[in-house]
Amino acid sequence: MFYRPCFLFLMLILPWTLQGQVTTYATHENIPYYPESVRAADAYLAERCVVDLYVPEGVSDFPTIVWFHGGGLTGGQKEIPAALQEKGIAVIGVNYRLYPKIKAPVYIEDAAAAVAWVFRNIVEYGGDPEKIFLSGHSAGGYLVSMIGLDKSWLAAHDVDADRIAGLIPFSGHTITHFTVREERGIPGERPVIDELAPLYHVRKNAPPLLLITGDRELELLGRYEENAYLMRMMKVVGHPDTRLYEMDGYNHGMTEPAFPLLVKEVRMRSKE
Repeated sequence: MFYRPCFLFLMLILPWTLQGQVTTYATHENIPYYPESVRAADAYLAERCVVDLYVPEGVSDFPTIVWFHGGGLTGGQKEIPAALQEKGIAVIGVNYRLYPKIKAPVYIEDAAAAVAWVFRNIVEYGGDPEKIFLSGHSAGGYLVSMIGLDKSWLAAHDVDADRIAGLIPFSGHTITHFTVREERGIPGERPVIDELAPLYHVRKNAPPLLLITGDRELELLGRYEENAYLMRMMKVVGHPDTRLYEMDGYNHGMTEPAFPLLVKEVRMRSKE
C-alpha cells in the first residue's frame, strides 16, 4: 500500500512519554563500539567508530532509535536529530568509517558492530533491548536496510537481526550503493543488484519495514522507485509488514517531515 500523507497530519503528532512526564535527558558522547584491542590497531577506526547516546532519565524499558547519518558513505557526522529529542525515546547517533579511506563493505561492518553494541549495552542505560529500532537518511538508510535484511552482518556479533523492532530507512538505496559502484568503476546511472544491495536479501521473516522517500519526481536517481520495488519484492516473498510512504513535494532532503512518522512508528511498535 502506498501513502502520500499531508504535512498537516504530520504536525498533529503530540509529545509522548512511556512512563509519565519525562523532563530530563542525559547525553553521553564518543563512546567506542569496538573493543580496545581492535581500536589500538587502527587509528582511523578509533577516531570514527564511536556513538553518542541521548537517553531519558528516571524511566526504564524505553525504546531506542539507532540513527545513521547520511553523506553518500563518503562524508557526514553522527547526530542526535532535534526532532527526535524529548520524546521519551533514546537516540544513538553513529559514526562509521568512510570511503575512500576504507572500501566496501567496511562501513556495513561498522554499522553492524554499532548495533550489536547497542543490543549488548542499552540495558545499562535503562533501555529495552527488544525495542531497538534502526533508522537513518540516505547512506544511513542504506546501512539500516543492509544489516536488517542480510542477517550475516549482525550474526558475526552473535545478534539475530530478527530481534530488531523495526527498520525505518529514509531515502536509502535498495540497489547497490552508488559509492560501491563508483569504487568498482560502474556509472551511478547503471543500476546493480548484488550481495551489497538490500534488494538482494528480501526475506519473509525480516523485522517490520517502513520505507520513507521524497516525492518520486524530486528524489535522486529513481530513489522512490527503488524503494517501491523493495516493497513489492518483500510482499512477493511473504513479508507481512512492509510499507512505503512518499513525501509529496519533498526532495531527497525529506528528513524533517519524515521524523514524526519515525516517532509514530516507534511508539506504535513499543506498545505491541
